[in-house]
Amino acid sequence: MLKDLVNQLERWYEEKQHEQIVEAIEQLPIVERDYKIIGHYGRALNNLGRYAEALQQLETVKQQGQQDADWYWRVGYAYFFLQKWQKALAAFEKAQELAFDNRVEAYIIYCRKIMKNIVQMTENMQHIPFRKRDFSQFWEQSDYANKNYVEASPTPEIIASIEQELGYKLPADYIWLMQQQNGGIPVNTCFPTVMPTSWAEDHVAITGIMGIGREKTYSLCGELGSNFMLEEWGYPNIGVVIADCPSAGHDVIMLDYRACGNDGEPAVVHVDQEDDYYITFLAPNFATFIAGLINEEIFDIYE
Repeated sequence: MLKDLVNQLERWYEEKQHEQIVEAIEQLPIVERDYKIIGHYGRALNNLGRYAEALQQLETVKQQGQQDADWYWRVGYAYFFLQKWQKALAAFEKAQELAFDNRVEAYIIYCRKIMKNIVQMTENMQHIPFRKRDFSQFWEQSDYANKNYVEASPTPEIIASIEQELGYKLPADYIWLMQQQNGGIPVNTCFPTVMPTSWAEDHVAITGIMGIGREKTYSLCGELGSNFMLEEWGYPNIGVVIADCPSAGHDVIMLDYRACGNDGEPAVVHVDQEDDYYITFLAPNFATFIAGLINEEIFDIYE
């Protein structure tokens, strides 16, 4: 019977029916879930974006997985998307040692590049603290920005109301920047990446940054704000959309609260609707993201 189930799980995997896999395994008594079944369970949970649950299941068979490249690959995959880069790298390197296929090499490279970038970004922030930076030339001044993005300076009451509606505590540095100008279009609109996206091989671009409010079209709770993007465009419920992109809805920049909880300090990620909502890590926090924005002309010259 279990052999028939495993064959069915493989067919569902090939058909990308990951929810069917999870449902079938969860109906199976725990005592009947052997190493192979748990492997399928962890893989399906990973493919559904339920990385913490995948790790929890894979850890139950850790002893049996010590010489299995597939087990290390699945563990590394979960850690990677939970932004635990050191643990992801260690698992991927072990999978490579055990002769996993060529996919693992790219993830090893990504982990190393991301970790190096984080060190560089952290050093840059330590050199010039965020709130000591000169933001006098940060925003582009235009009628379009004023009409669609720029809200009145947010009061404590508005901030609390927006946080309650969104269900997340906004980063202190984001609130501080919005108190200088509440939303708008930056002069520098590109952020470098170590992984290719639907926009470019080496960077993502934004159109504007959403302010804290409800009045303007592109504000957090405005007509085309965060909740609209989650509810109407199907973006994953991992946090708050804070910036739109030139693709007119097909990719966005989000605050990602998965690792920190709703009241913690979120990372900043790019979410690509064109690539099945693939999530690309950008920066460990909002301040580092803002400090890392560069002008699009740099990429034009490079190309």
